[in-house]
Amino acid sequence: MKPIPKLLSAALLSLAACAAQAQALRVGLAEDPDVLDPTLARTFVGRIVFAALCDKLIDIDEKLNMVPQLATSWQWSADSKALTMKIRPGVTFHDGEKLDAAAVKFNLERHKTMQGSNRRGELAPLASVDVVDPLTVRLNLSAPFSPLLAALADRAGMMVSPKAAQAEGAHFGNKPVCSGPFKFVERVAQDRIVLERYDGYWNKANIHFDKITYTPIVDATVRLANLKSGQFDFIERVAASDIEKLQAEKKFKVARITEIGYQGITVNIGKSEQAKQHALGKDARVREAFELAIDRAGLVQVVMDNQATVGNQWVPPSNGYYAKNVPVPKRDVARAKALLKEAGIPNPTVTLMTATTSDAQRLGLVVQAMAREAGFDVKVQTTEFATSLNLADKGDFDAYVLAWSGRADPDGNLYSFDACKQPLNYAGYCSEETDALLKQSRTQLDPAARKKTYEQIAARVLKERPIIYLYHRNWLWAYTPKLGGVRELPDGLLRVTGLKMAGS
Repeated sequence: MKPIPKLLSAALLSLAACAAQAQALRVGLAEDPDVLDPTLARTFVGRIVFAALCDKLIDIDEKLNMVPQLATSWQWSADSKALTMKIRPGVTFHDGEKLDAAAVKFNLERHKTMQGSNRRGELAPLASVDVVDPLTVRLNLSAPFSPLLAALADRAGMMVSPKAAQAEGAHFGNKPVCSGPFKFVERVAQDRIVLERYDGYWNKANIHFDKITYTPIVDATVRLANLKSGQFDFIERVAASDIEKLQAEKKFKVARITEIGYQGITVNIGKSEQAKQHALGKDARVREAFELAIDRAGLVQVVMDNQATVGNQWVPPSNGYYAKNVPVPKRDVARAKALLKEAGIPNPTVTLMTATTSDAQRLGLVVQAMAREAGFDVKVQTTEFATSLNLADKGDFDAYVLAWSGRADPDGNLYSFDACKQPLNYAGYCSEETDALLKQSRTQLDPAARKKTYEQIAARVLKERPIIYLYHRNWLWAYTPKLGGVRELPDGLLRVTGLKMAGS
């Protein structure tokens, strides 16, 4: 065998050294995200991917405080109807285009006007956007809007390349171009999303991975098995039943974060003609009976292994905006039966749609058993998550087990679901009186006044029950002990800035 030439040997050693230095982060997701376009997207797992792909104007910290990201500072006008923001200098999109005030204006207007936008409601009072100078933008509002900063700390604040967005149009989500620490490489539906480090990132000194691969695995047991076998470095939404054993084994780190969202059952009460064809949709008494048949504490114990907090509203009881005038109702099977008799439907049939995730299926089966005691015949329909969202959009369902990941401001958990004709109003609930109160809550900057308005909203909405709120989950993560820099934020999203593998 001929000896390897010295130059070739040196080159091979150099390549080996580079390969050793290259770091890849492998993340296991509980679902496959929907479209990777922040204007159109609506899934929680999509937000996890966006956290690496698309920076926002503002971010939040562990205590839900607003902190700078693409905007370095902001200031309200004296009448609270204009917000002036300073944009971080030297930021570029993944295609090399500048991120400046003009790009911010383009993005906010795109959120407002693009067909199918799910950000339109979040930015409803935004009347116009002015470019004050290349790095200063002013947002002009039709009225004071208390949830605006929180909206800009989420997808409404994500910036995409105007050049790429205009070129790709409705297909932009197939190859998104943003300004985050990682840029898009490829996506194989139901298999993987691959991102690679963007060398032009403004905060690249705090990015320590060259590539991230997100892999959707619906089954929590299989997801955990992949972590244990070394196929994943991090998994989100560990099954609650696995937490105690993981902690006892001490082979992996575990994070437990109380969510700012909720788990609930959305009822089709006006989304489509189907609302008139099932008992829950036709009669509020049947919905009340359905709620009274459910033991929330029992659900938390059986479905979540006590890794959740019982609740009956869009925010948990610990939240400052929780409406104490409408407390969590206790289970009352006798009253539920009486209501069904009063409604003339003693044995209503309900089809309950759930996603294929293990928690959703368990919840559906336990609710089925509980409701049966009151006379309900609940048929559980298990559906792939993206498909279930499409069915909900069309109103092709009776009731739907749907979790909401939550927003820093309570308006983000409420307005898009209960205001008339909003994009996430799968229930089809619409009330002029409730709409007026929702709009009023959005103009109130005083927390005490705003809380009183939420109490009035709760008194109305929780009586109609477009959504039957059940509990507030813990975000449960597990990851290799080699992974450092993991921040536990209440929105449940993995921030990649500062993440580092030991030895890298």
